[in-house]
Amino acid sequence: MTRGFRPLLRGSTYAGALFAYCGALVSLPLLPFAALPALAWPSAPEGVRIVLTVLVWAVLIGLIGLARTTRRVLIACARRMLGVPLPDPVAESSRSTAPGADRLRTPLWLLSHVALGWAGAQSAVLLVCAGLLLPGGWAGAEAGVSVRGWSLRPEHGWQSWAAALGCLLLAAVLCLAVTGALRWLAPRLLGPSSAERLALAAERERALAERNRLAHELHDSIGHTLTAATIQAAVAGEVLGADPEAARAALRSIEESTRAALEDLDYVLGMLREEQTGTAPPRSLADLPELLDRLRHAGAVVEPELSGDFTRVRGTAARAAYRILQEGLTNALRHGAGGPIRVTVTATPDALRLSVVNRTGPGGDSATTAFPTSGHGLPGLTERVRLLHGEITAGPDGPDHWRLTARLPVRLPA
Repeated sequence: MTRGFRPLLRGSTYAGALFAYCGALVSLPLLPFAALPALAWPSAPEGVRIVLTVLVWAVLIGLIGLARTTRRVLIACARRMLGVPLPDPVAESSRSTAPGADRLRTPLWLLSHVALGWAGAQSAVLLVCAGLLLPGGWAGAEAGVSVRGWSLRPEHGWQSWAAALGCLLLAAVLCLAVTGALRWLAPRLLGPSSAERLALAAERERALAERNRLAHELHDSIGHTLTAATIQAAVAGEVLGADPEAARAALRSIEESTRAALEDLDYVLGMLREEQTGTAPPRSLADLPELLDRLRHAGAVVEPELSGDFTRVRGTAARAAYRILQEGLTNALRHGAGGPIRVTVTATPDALRLSVVNRTGPGGDSATTAFPTSGHGLPGLTERVRLLHGEITAGPDGPDHWRLTARLPVRLPA
């Protein structure tokens, strides 16, 4: 079978034509209402009354197309009957930003749908009837073509069979043409407009940015808690017999840190499920002393150097600073080779400077312990700092130390 005849045999072609013909039939109940103005004007010429009826009919069909429910139904039917990949209609909040002319696309589609349906249905019925009646001359049917005095009328026999076959093929081609026209119109009139596409892209970008932020929050919180809890559990097991009080202190620290991590986890999961959640647990520089205490309970020696009124740093900068220090301290616990961890926080009128320095293994290797890593820590910090237009560096500091430094531009309130 040649490729040219394949479209004529596709089921979707005739499903699309059926979709057009059904659209024409659905509009039929509106015709009596459209004829009322013409009936009220009996003195008008017949041609004027017909035109008036058609215009009123078109207006009624267009008014139905303005309903949002109509658009949803048409999109669902076009997807199923025409096989066109149309997205669902955008939310009303996104559509409100689109020009008012975009709302006319659905009535225009509905009018085109009905016009194609009526033209195709009437022509198809005529051609099919001719194809069925001509071969045997049933019902006295005859075929003929007349152009400027020249006429051709097939006689009964092979000519009538050829004419019948031609009529049936024309009916099939007509179905193909109607379906092709609807498929071409559907993305342009039922698909999202340019303004709606921009609104959808902006919405997807906001959702992606929020998910990335939540992923960073979850990584920082859970990663730090698991690292600290693992070390604290090991410390509690070692001193349980010799120093029960120290073991109890380590267990209390595990309880506090895991409770805070569960709050973060519940918040993040609620956001990912698009549920209504409470305010995210506030994590800022005001929580830094608690963070340092948890590290001390884990057996780490922390040497903080705090200068400036950093408690006045609020908002995004304060939250980002806390997470940067948390990730730096977590890496120091994971990969450090013992010794004190120096934490420096300096607040100036125009910037907040953070630094975490820890001892490393031989050759400055900061990843010599058995803790597994995901590799997302430093890239996540880099993205945080970049979004705040800050600077961050991480690398060896001398032969046996590792340093993480960050500078965040801030504007302290007066």
